[in-house]
Amino acid sequence: MTSLIQVSITTGSEAEATKIADHLLQHKLAACVQVSGPICSRYHWKGQLETSTEWLCVAKTRSALFDRLAAVVRSLHSYDEPEILATAISHVSPGYSSWVIDNTNSET
Repeated sequence: MTSLIQVSITTGSEAEATKIADHLLQHKLAACVQVSGPICSRYHWKGQLETSTEWLCVAKTRSALFDRLAAVVRSLHSYDEPEILATAISHVSPGYSSWVIDNTNSET
């Protein structure tokens, strides 16, 4: 059985989120990317407490594609260190699982 993951990626603009989502989908690195926002992110960066308005991409894909997906996100992203956070999907309906597998690149 192929393991699936959900990858969270934050961006600084809706346009950047759309560009990343479209690229992941066009290259079949994800079967689905949901873009939501704006969201308010609070975090430590370079010794300071920061607050930013961001957009969140949530990509559904196969775990075998994570390294390629992360490399593509880094190449398209404006941040020095973008959030690229994968969470294993432990429970999924068989139909949805098949759909993700069928709609992602099988060349790993």
